[in-house]
Amino acid sequence: MAGGRAPEIKNKKAFYDYDILERYEAGIELKGTEVKSLREGKANLRDSFVRIENGEAFLFNAYIAPYTHGNLFNHEPTRKRRLLLHKREIKRLAGKVAEKGLTIVPLRIYFNERGKAKVEIALVKGRKKYDKREAIKRRELEREAQKAMKFYR
Repeated sequence: MAGGRAPEIKNKKAFYDYDILERYEAGIELKGTEVKSLREGKANLRDSFVRIENGEAFLFNAYIAPYTHGNLFNHEPTRKRRLLLHKREIKRLAGKVAEKGLTIVPLRIYFNERGKAKVEIALVKGRKKYDKREAIKRRELEREAQKAMKFYR
């Protein structure tokens, strides 16, 4: 933790695999060893997703490494974790997921200015293979254009 700031854990694959439609900020219910492990930056959001069960949102498959100094009371690395959202947000998300076949994925886990762990989740639509290829081409063209602009300044 350089400079006393907790690291931000990002789900980079989500930006490649999905088109992001809406973003939400949610609190996350964690155990003490999970918070300590997150502050060390030892987490991974790849292949994780959010599911709504019984009117509550849960984060599945998010890997938070066991805390190195935690012993008997250490947590399970990929347990389901409850997300703290308002009821109206949960109902809205549940409706959109059921109606349009959309998915909810976490984009990043970070600590806000008050030191609370937050998860940025997004309502997303899966991309087809050709969409992914198109995104790569577009990105490379933009990079080449930036290089050309830099060269001619």
